[in-house]
Amino acid sequence: MTVIVLTNCPVGLRGFLTRWLLEISPGVFLGAPSARIRQILWAEVRQYAGEGRALLAYQTDNEQGYTFETHDHAWHPADHEGLTLIRRPKPGAARAARQPSDVPRQGWSKASKRRRYGGR
Repeated sequence: MTVIVLTNCPVGLRGFLTRWLLEISPGVFLGAPSARIRQILWAEVRQYAGEGRALLAYQTDNEQGYTFETHDHAWHPADHEGLTLIRRPKPGAARAARQPSDVPRQGWSKASKRRRYGGR
């Protein structure tokens, strides 16, 4: 069993996947292609996903019974003592990178900036 989930990908890529897999919900494809076909499909998805994200999950012979791969996704697979788990970024990490706390935000009054940062 193979599952491919696409988010914000070109319509042509979705059409390409419907040749081999069944689209059971918008952007969710399900099927049972051979390992060779699955690798070809995943290579095409990675090449043509553009700005979108993709997730591939399929059956395999391991402790969990499946494995998965991601493309341009914030959550990444991580091996933990033989089990594949999802590593998610910290909730505030992206926000802190976008707006450092030591720089006053635009739109504050001069008096407010002085009180907050102890300046004149």
